Amino acid sequence: MPLNYLALGDSYTIGEGVPAEDRWPMQLAAMLRGEGRVLAEPAILATTGWTTDELSAAMDGAAFAPPYGLVSLLIGVNNQYRGRSVDDYRGEFRQLLQRAVTLAGGRAGRTLVLSIPDWGVTPFARDSGRDTARIAAELDAYNAAAREETLRQDTRWVDITAISRHHPTLLADDGLHPSAAQYALWAEAALPVARGMLAA
Repeated sequence: MPLNYLALGDSYTIGEGVPAEDRWPMQLAAMLRGEGRVLAEPAILATTGWTTDELSAAMDGAAFAPPYGLVSLLIGVNNQYRGRSVDDYRGEFRQLLQRAVTLAGGRAGRTLVLSIPDWGVTPFARDSGRDTARIAAELDAYNAAAREETLRQDTRWVDITAISRHHPTLLADDGLHPSAAQYALWAEAALPVARGMLAA
């Protein structure tokens, strides 16, 4: 039987502005299949605009089919966008990560976390007069908290924030969300980590 894969998140996981097949979880699954992994189409629970508490509420009402062979989590940009505190984010993220591990059958080593990309480098941020340095600093603090919680729970971490900062023009038509090409770079960064997770 193929391994099932659950991707949890927000606009970055649902792929706002790109075709379904170009979402990063879909591209990652395709890359793993290309290496011979028998992996089902990813099940995605994600909506543009979701914060950590909104994802948690959606999970409360979702019909899951655990255990999943792979679970990914990418959440938090909307917490930062709405001006919420890092401490609140840390607590809610910790709970989400614990739920993700449970959905992976209690296997921390099958739970993958991606860092929050920096939307402050986008034309949307610049054109709307945002303080891009502040956005970067706040996201760095968010990501530091998420990374600490990820490592504490012995789950796996992939930093894609640097990719977003190095490729500020790889965007969808809205000038804010990543393009298929940037999602491909995220998937490529996650690939060796996911490969190792599935081999364990």
